[in-house]
Amino acid sequence: MCRFPCYKKEMVYMKILYCDDNLIVCEKPVGADSEKQFPQMIKDETGKEPYTVHRLDMNVGGVMVYALNKRTAAELSKAIEQGTMIKEYIACVHGLVPESGVLEDYLFKDSRKNKVFVVKKLRKGVKAAKLEYTRLNDADPSFVRIRLHTGRSHQIRVQFSSRGYPLVGDHKYGSRSELENPLLYSCKLTFPYKGEVCSFEAFPLWLSL
Repeated sequence: MCRFPCYKKEMVYMKILYCDDNLIVCEKPVGADSEKQFPQMIKDETGKEPYTVHRLDMNVGGVMVYALNKRTAAELSKAIEQGTMIKEYIACVHGLVPESGVLEDYLFKDSRKNKVFVVKKLRKGVKAAKLEYTRLNDADPSFVRIRLHTGRSHQIRVQFSSRGYPLVGDHKYGSRSELENPLLYSCKLTFPYKGEVCSFEAFPLWLSL
């Protein structure tokens, strides 16, 4: 029996969670490029040119929002800048992590290797990173729900890996699992819109395995 949760490779499709004249909230599958391929799919579906305001790695799936006009793109970008867009993730990591915690690090990205490293001091090219998490089960591997306080490249992957808990399937940061992609999913987005606080949520199939 496989020790780690497995899932079939997802087909590239577009699941719409919400859409109006200003924005569209979609569930991006693993394998879709969030800056090129997926926006083209949105354009084909809506007839409008989408504006990318945040990103997910190609090998990470989950909830994303795209603006459908410049004004909304500016509003969503402002929400990200001011920290009023809240991003939450589900991950599966090797090991049994503490029940909850806050992880804070300085991260440096080596663009040539497309890899991020934890460093000790703040210097040129280094950015502070912070997240908080809660463990959802009592087993190895651990399922964790994460709230980002900063949006750094590969942040979740490197912060857990640096503490000895690499994401299952994340070979770049130490996993030895046979899975092809890291078990990481953007499960919830919350942001201000039209005078209200809106939330959109979706969960990966592997969470129940």
